Amino acid sequence: MTSKTISPKINSLHWGEIKANGRTYKDVKLFPGGSRAWDWNETGTHHVPGIQPADVEELLEHGAEVVILSKGINKRLQTSDDTKAYLKEKGCQYYILQSEKAVKKYNELCTSKPVGALIHSTC
Repeated sequence: MTSKTISPKINSLHWGEIKANGRTYKDVKLFPGGSRAWDWNETGTHHVPGIQPADVEELLEHGAEVVILSKGINKRLQTSDDTKAYLKEKGCQYYILQSEKAVKKYNELCTSKPVGALIHSTC
């Protein structure tokens, strides 16, 4: 993999704070080649119905072949059925996990595959 296809490692996750790629985020989008703040207002995301197709689209545009979606630390964030259908339609393998488990899975995969993630650091 080239440096552009490498997904940045998550260094730490604590309530309300994720450290990755030399920055600190509340919620983060990670993808091959970089990361940025995940602003729910951009797509109208709420805990219910949850993560929207538009939230994951950017990850695929950056070349993610596997996507990790977090449920939040207390598992309150859902993933909409439309998002699951979108990922399936794109042939993208995905995992929906509680945030600490999502970080662990992401870090396991990011050294060997182009992986993307949406990590929520609270509820």
